[in-house]
Amino acid sequence: MPVPLPAPYDHHHRVGPHMEPANWSRYACDPMMPSHPVPYIEHQKAVTIRNDVNLKKETLKLEADEENPGKFLVSFTFDATVAGSMTVIFFAKEGEDCNLTPMKESILPPVTVHFEQGLGQKFRQPSGTGIDFSMFEEAELQKVDEVDFYHLAVKAEALPVNQNGSDGNQVSGAMNSQITQAVFEKEKGEYQARVVKQILWVNGMRYELQAIYGIGNSVDNDVDANDPGKECVICLSEPRDTTVLPCRHMVKTAASFLFISFFLSLVVCNID
Repeated sequence: MPVPLPAPYDHHHRVGPHMEPANWSRYACDPMMPSHPVPYIEHQKAVTIRNDVNLKKETLKLEADEENPGKFLVSFTFDATVAGSMTVIFFAKEGEDCNLTPMKESILPPVTVHFEQGLGQKFRQPSGTGIDFSMFEEAELQKVDEVDFYHLAVKAEALPVNQNGSDGNQVSGAMNSQITQAVFEKEKGEYQARVVKQILWVNGMRYELQAIYGIGNSVDNDVDANDPGKECVICLSEPRDTTVLPCRHMVKTAASFLFISFFLSLVVCNID
């Protein structure tokens, strides 16, 4: 099929003061239009936060208490670089400075268990201290109406490390903690705990933890280097080494970072 020829140029029309700007696009000699401004990219300095205790949220679950039929215990796996304590609170409300208030303390008092330093530790709530779901209405176990209210909260507190003061004497450091908040969901007739938020309370500051998509495949040493899950989602060839905000995907190098940063302001990120 022959390529159609362009329309002939109309020599009887000239761009003059009597012409409206809206008609400029009809003519071959359009005025130069300004290009889109380059979006501003904010660079923020990273802050290193020390997290002495980490509850692995994917391991949090409810287990049946064999010694007390009908009751369920909280269990999970955690890492600790220092000694500390775990406090399990059912029906907890978060207040100022990350303080947790048990809303049903009379029937489900908080349970605190101390732990030592160590990685890959398994926590299981002491027998007899678990929750009996038959004591509550089903709507109460599945619906959360209040703000900052959670069916389950686990507070992992790290014992403060003694530091040398200005006079050379040992002084106690700040108490840092990680708080894991979860809600109950019923699946196949049984209640499960689903983590909805994790918070770090460090030196009087509250930080909410966010997942980084793809970081697992990027740092696991036991994964095949040819595994496509380790590749940058932009170039599809190099390993991931950069996190892009606000979508929190792992990509390769600053070049990919700038590429994504430009288009995040224009489109919704659906790289997953």
